[in-house]
Amino acid sequence: MSESAGGRPRGLRGIARTWVETLVRPRRAFANGITPGDQAPALTFAVAVAAAFTLGLIASDPGAVPAVVPSSRALSGFVVFLVVVALGAPVGLHLTAAVATVSVVVASLTIVDGGVSLRERGGVSETVQVVAYASSPMALAGVPIPELRVACGAYAAVLLIVGFRAVHGLGPVRTVVAALPPAVLGYGVGYRVVASVRTLLGA
Repeated sequence: MSESAGGRPRGLRGIARTWVETLVRPRRAFANGITPGDQAPALTFAVAVAAAFTLGLIASDPGAVPAVVPSSRALSGFVVFLVVVALGAPVGLHLTAAVATVSVVVASLTIVDGGVSLRERGGVSETVQVVAYASSPMALAGVPIPELRVACGAYAAVLLIVGFRAVHGLGPVRTVVAALPPAVLGYGVGYRVVASVRTLLGA
């Protein structure tokens, strides 16, 4: 298992170790594991989380998989899995990170002597990494249990707040303001947490 330029281990063992550390010791994980420009391991990690979620969904609720190949549900599931891994996860990560970057900039603005000033903060690369690693709980949310998905989404949002706090050094309120939009988009919409909330409220 080799180390990435920023110290993040690569390979399946590295992904597993990062996943456990982020879930169990998030402050330590974000403080020691986020390095400027070290986006490759984060992208791989986000894809792995999305793959685990999709596999869980396909295995537990085959009816939720679109009938891409009408004659074969198994083949439809395989195609959906490939699309998520090759396209959905990378695009989703960068879209969520783009929203997060704007949110961080807005939350970093402050008024000084009648003018607007931008607080010191981490860069775009660090934001991308935090968004990716904070998605760790969503690997367990593929099973269509609304309570489980909501719990995983809530913990992912908490991890995003912890990561933004560690990387960008914002105050508590500013950190929540910065984290809320990407959490709703990336974890709430992307991983069907919002739909699960609606299901629970409807029940």
